[in-house]
Amino acid sequence: MSRIAWRRTVHGLLGALLLGGLLLPADAEAQRRRGGGGRGFGVFVEPNVDYDGRFTFVRLRYPEVSAPGWAYDYPAMERNFMTILHDLTAMRPHVRQSNVHAMDDPALGYYPISYLSEPGYWFPTESEAAGLRAWLLKGGFLIVDDFLFNQWMQFERAMRQVLPEGRLVRLTADHPIFDSFFTIPSLDGMHHPSSREARAEYWAIFEDNDPAKRVMVIVNYNNDIGDYMEWSGDGWYPVNLSNDAYKFATNYLIYGLTR
Repeated sequence: MSRIAWRRTVHGLLGALLLGGLLLPADAEAQRRRGGGGRGFGVFVEPNVDYDGRFTFVRLRYPEVSAPGWAYDYPAMERNFMTILHDLTAMRPHVRQSNVHAMDDPALGYYPISYLSEPGYWFPTESEAAGLRAWLLKGGFLIVDDFLFNQWMQFERAMRQVLPEGRLVRLTADHPIFDSFFTIPSLDGMHHPSSREARAEYWAIFEDNDPAKRVMVIVNYNNDIGDYMEWSGDGWYPVNLSNDAYKFATNYLIYGLTR
Protein backbone atom coordinates (compact mmCIF):
# COMPACT_ATOMS: atom_id res chain seq x y z
CA MET A 1 0.00 0.00 0.00
CA SER A 2 1.37 3.43 -0.90
CA ARG A 3 2.06 6.00 1.82
CA ILE A 4 -0.83 8.16 0.60
CA ALA A 5 -3.27 5.25 0.48
CA TRP A 6 -2.17 4.08 3.91
CA ARG A 7 -2.76 7.51 5.38
CA ARG A 8 -6.19 7.71 3.79
CA THR A 9 -7.03 4.37 5.39
CA VAL A 10 -5.86 5.61 8.80
CA HIS A 11 -7.81 8.87 8.43
CA GLY A 12 -10.92 6.88 7.56
CA LEU A 13 -10.49 4.59 10.56
CA LEU A 14 -10.06 7.55 12.88
CA GLY A 15 -13.26 9.11 11.58
CA ALA A 16 -15.09 5.81 11.97
CA LEU A 17 -13.97 5.49 15.58
CA LEU A 18 -15.30 8.95 16.34
CA LEU A 19 -18.54 8.69 14.40
CA GLY A 20 -19.20 5.15 15.53
CA GLY A 21 -19.02 6.05 19.21
CA LEU A 22 -16.31 3.49 19.92
CA LEU A 23 -14.56 5.79 22.33
CA LEU A 24 -15.16 5.74 26.04
CA PRO A 25 -17.93 8.09 27.16
CA ALA A 26 -17.08 10.65 29.80
CA ASP A 27 -19.20 8.86 32.39
CA ALA A 28 -20.25 10.06 35.80
CA GLU A 29 -17.12 8.69 37.47
CA ALA A 30 -14.85 10.44 34.99
CA GLN A 31 -16.76 13.68 35.45
CA ARG A 32 -16.45 13.37 39.21
CA ARG A 33 -12.70 13.01 38.89
CA ARG A 34 -12.23 15.84 36.44
CA GLY A 35 -13.76 18.34 38.81
CA GLY A 36 -10.75 18.89 41.03
CA GLY A 37 -7.27 18.03 42.09
CA GLY A 38 -5.81 16.55 45.25
CA ARG A 39 -6.63 18.00 48.66
CA GLY A 40 -9.69 20.22 48.65
CA PHE A 41 -10.79 19.52 45.09
CA GLY A 42 -11.75 15.87 45.31
CA VAL A 43 -9.97 14.26 42.37
CA PHE A 44 -9.53 10.53 42.79
CA VAL A 45 -6.07 9.80 41.41
CA GLU A 46 -5.83 6.20 40.30
CA PRO A 47 -2.77 4.15 41.28
CA ASN A 48 0.12 4.46 38.86
CA VAL A 49 0.86 1.47 36.69
CA ASP A 50 4.20 -0.19 37.36
CA TYR A 51 6.82 0.43 34.69
CA ASP A 52 7.01 -2.51 32.28
CA GLY A 53 8.41 -0.94 29.10
CA ARG A 54 5.03 -0.35 27.45
CA PHE A 55 3.98 3.19 26.67
CA THR A 56 2.22 4.83 29.59
CA PHE A 57 0.51 8.18 29.36
CA VAL A 58 1.95 10.47 32.04
CA ARG A 59 0.24 13.57 33.37
CA LEU A 60 2.18 16.07 35.49
CA ARG A 61 0.71 17.20 38.77
CA TYR A 62 1.35 20.52 40.46
CA PRO A 63 -0.01 22.04 43.71
CA GLU A 64 -3.41 23.65 43.25
CA VAL A 65 -3.60 27.38 43.86
CA SER A 66 -7.09 28.45 42.81
CA ALA A 67 -8.13 25.74 40.35
CA PRO A 68 -7.43 22.04 39.76
CA GLY A 69 -6.00 22.73 36.32
CA TRP A 70 -3.52 19.85 36.23
CA ALA A 71 -6.38 17.32 36.44
CA TYR A 72 -8.74 18.69 33.81
CA ASP A 73 -10.01 15.99 31.46
CA TYR A 74 -8.53 13.24 33.66
CA PRO A 75 -8.80 10.31 33.20
CA ALA A 76 -11.27 10.09 30.28
CA MET A 77 -8.93 11.92 27.91
CA GLU A 78 -6.12 9.47 28.58
CA ARG A 79 -8.40 6.48 28.06
CA ASN A 80 -9.82 7.77 24.79
CA PHE A 81 -6.43 8.78 23.41
CA MET A 82 -4.79 5.49 24.29
CA THR A 83 -7.70 3.64 22.66
CA ILE A 84 -7.09 5.56 19.44
CA LEU A 85 -3.32 5.03 19.66
CA HIS A 86 -3.78 1.30 20.23
CA ASP A 87 -6.08 0.96 17.22
CA LEU A 88 -4.16 3.15 14.77
CA THR A 89 -0.54 2.26 15.47
CA ALA A 90 1.62 -0.77 16.21
CA MET A 91 2.09 0.53 19.75
CA ARG A 92 0.54 -1.42 22.60
CA PRO A 93 0.10 1.23 25.28
CA HIS A 94 -1.60 0.86 28.60
CA VAL A 95 -5.16 1.77 27.61
CA ARG A 96 -7.03 1.52 30.91
CA GLN A 97 -4.22 2.81 33.10
CA SER A 98 -2.16 5.98 33.17
CA ASN A 99 0.22 7.72 35.54
CA VAL A 100 0.26 10.99 37.48
CA HIS A 101 3.66 12.23 38.63
CA ALA A 102 5.01 15.27 40.43
CA MET A 103 7.66 17.08 38.45
CA ASP A 104 10.36 16.21 40.95
CA ASP A 105 9.35 12.55 41.22
CA PRO A 106 12.43 10.42 40.32
CA ALA A 107 10.06 7.87 38.73
CA LEU A 108 9.33 10.40 35.98
CA GLY A 109 12.67 9.39 34.52
CA TYR A 110 11.20 6.08 33.34
CA TYR A 111 8.88 7.85 30.91
CA PRO A 112 9.84 9.83 27.77
CA ILE A 113 6.68 11.93 27.36
CA SER A 114 4.48 13.86 29.77
CA TYR A 115 1.45 16.13 29.56
CA LEU A 116 0.84 19.40 31.42
CA SER A 117 -2.64 20.96 31.58
CA GLU A 118 -3.69 24.55 32.44
CA PRO A 119 -0.19 26.03 32.92
CA GLY A 120 -1.67 29.38 33.90
CA TYR A 121 -2.24 27.85 37.35
CA TRP A 122 1.24 26.34 37.55
CA PHE A 123 3.61 27.96 40.06
CA PRO A 124 6.58 25.57 40.25
CA THR A 125 8.68 25.26 43.37
CA GLU A 126 12.45 25.17 43.05
CA SER A 127 12.38 21.41 43.45
CA GLU A 128 9.70 20.95 40.78
CA ALA A 129 11.48 23.27 38.34
CA ALA A 130 14.78 21.45 38.89
CA GLY A 131 13.17 18.04 38.48
CA LEU A 132 11.41 18.97 35.24
CA ARG A 133 14.56 20.65 33.91
CA ALA A 134 16.65 17.53 34.54
CA TRP A 135 14.02 15.34 32.86
CA LEU A 136 13.82 17.57 29.77
CA LEU A 137 17.60 17.81 29.40
CA LYS A 138 17.87 14.02 29.59
CA GLY A 139 15.55 13.66 26.61
CA GLY A 140 12.05 14.20 27.97
CA PHE A 141 9.33 15.62 25.74
CA LEU A 142 6.65 17.83 27.32
CA ILE A 143 3.19 18.55 25.86
CA VAL A 144 1.60 21.73 27.26
CA ASP A 145 -2.13 22.09 26.65
CA ASP A 146 -5.35 23.85 27.61
CA PHE A 147 -4.78 27.53 28.19
CA LEU A 148 -5.84 30.89 26.82
CA PHE A 149 -4.27 34.32 26.34
CA ASN A 150 -4.82 35.34 29.98
CA GLN A 151 -2.61 32.48 31.17
CA TRP A 152 0.35 33.06 28.88
CA MET A 153 2.33 35.32 31.21
CA GLN A 154 2.26 32.85 34.09
CA PHE A 155 3.10 29.96 31.79
CA GLU A 156 6.09 31.87 30.39
CA ARG A 157 7.21 32.83 33.88
CA ALA A 158 7.02 29.20 35.02
CA MET A 159 8.92 27.93 31.98
CA ARG A 160 11.71 30.44 32.67
CA GLN A 161 12.10 28.82 36.09
CA VAL A 162 12.44 25.43 34.40
CA LEU A 163 14.57 26.46 31.41
CA PRO A 164 16.01 29.92 32.10
CA GLU A 165 17.67 30.09 28.69
CA GLY A 166 14.79 28.48 26.80
CA ARG A 167 13.21 30.51 24.02
CA LEU A 168 9.63 29.97 22.86
CA VAL A 169 9.33 29.89 19.06
CA ARG A 170 6.06 29.86 17.16
CA LEU A 171 5.88 26.89 14.78
CA THR A 172 4.63 26.74 11.22
CA ALA A 173 3.04 23.77 9.48
CA ASP A 174 6.28 22.78 7.76
CA HIS A 175 7.88 21.58 11.00
CA PRO A 176 8.42 17.78 11.05
CA ILE A 177 6.30 17.41 14.19
CA PHE A 178 3.23 18.02 12.03
CA ASP A 179 4.14 15.21 9.66
CA SER A 180 5.41 12.54 12.04
CA PHE A 181 2.36 10.29 11.58
CA PHE A 182 -0.49 12.29 10.12
CA THR A 183 0.23 15.05 7.63
CA ILE A 184 -1.25 18.25 9.04
CA PRO A 185 -1.00 20.71 6.13
CA SER A 186 -2.38 23.75 7.96
CA LEU A 187 -2.37 24.97 11.54
CA ASP A 188 -5.54 26.98 11.00
CA GLY A 189 -8.91 25.73 12.12
CA MET A 190 -8.51 24.75 15.76
CA HIS A 191 -9.62 27.00 18.60
CA HIS A 192 -10.06 26.71 22.34
CA PRO A 193 -13.37 24.98 23.15
CA SER A 194 -14.44 27.86 25.39
CA SER A 195 -13.70 30.64 22.88
CA ARG A 196 -14.11 30.56 19.14
CA GLU A 197 -12.11 33.81 19.03
CA ALA A 198 -9.08 32.11 20.57
CA ARG A 199 -7.37 30.76 17.49
CA ALA A 200 -4.87 28.01 18.19
CA GLU A 201 -1.15 28.65 17.98
CA TYR A 202 1.68 26.14 18.38
CA TRP A 203 4.93 27.07 20.10
CA ALA A 204 8.06 25.13 20.94
CA ILE A 205 11.26 25.21 22.93
CA PHE A 206 14.13 23.57 21.08
CA GLU A 207 17.16 21.82 22.49
CA ASP A 208 19.94 24.43 22.76
CA ASN A 209 17.43 26.91 21.23
CA ASP A 210 18.40 25.43 17.86
CA PRO A 211 15.44 24.87 15.49
CA ALA A 212 17.48 22.19 13.73
CA LYS A 213 17.50 20.11 16.93
CA ARG A 214 14.68 18.32 18.71
CA VAL A 215 11.63 19.97 20.20
CA MET A 216 11.74 19.62 23.98
CA VAL A 217 8.44 21.35 24.75
CA ILE A 218 5.42 21.61 22.43
CA VAL A 219 2.79 24.18 23.44
CA ASN A 220 -0.87 24.19 22.39
CA TYR A 221 -1.79 27.82 23.01
CA ASN A 222 -5.43 28.92 22.70
CA ASN A 223 -6.29 25.26 22.32
CA ASP A 224 -7.33 22.29 24.40
CA ILE A 225 -6.85 19.02 22.56
CA GLY A 226 -7.39 17.22 25.86
CA ASP A 227 -10.97 18.49 26.12
CA TYR A 228 -11.74 17.57 22.52
CA MET A 229 -10.45 14.07 23.16
CA GLU A 230 -12.23 13.68 26.49
CA TRP A 231 -15.66 14.42 25.03
CA SER A 232 -15.16 12.89 21.58
CA GLY A 233 -17.55 10.04 22.36
CA ASP A 234 -20.35 12.35 23.52
CA GLY A 235 -20.91 14.59 20.51
CA TRP A 236 -20.21 17.84 22.31
CA TYR A 237 -17.86 19.12 19.62
CA PRO A 238 -17.76 18.87 15.82
CA VAL A 239 -16.15 15.65 14.64
CA ASN A 240 -13.53 17.50 12.62
CA LEU A 241 -12.20 19.25 15.74
CA SER A 242 -12.04 16.03 17.76
CA ASN A 243 -10.47 14.32 14.75
CA ASP A 244 -7.80 17.03 14.49
CA ALA A 245 -7.11 16.87 18.23
CA TYR A 246 -6.27 13.17 17.92
CA LYS A 247 -4.04 13.89 14.93
CA PHE A 248 -2.04 16.50 16.82
CA ALA A 249 -1.78 14.30 19.90
CA THR A 250 -0.68 11.25 17.90
CA ASN A 251 1.92 13.27 16.02
CA TYR A 252 3.32 14.60 19.27
CA LEU A 253 3.74 11.13 20.73
CA ILE A 254 5.34 9.67 17.62
CA TYR A 255 7.68 12.65 17.36
CA GLY A 256 8.61 12.47 21.03
CA LEU A 257 9.31 8.75 20.85
CA THR A 258 11.51 8.98 17.76
CA ARG A 259 13.67 12.02 18.54
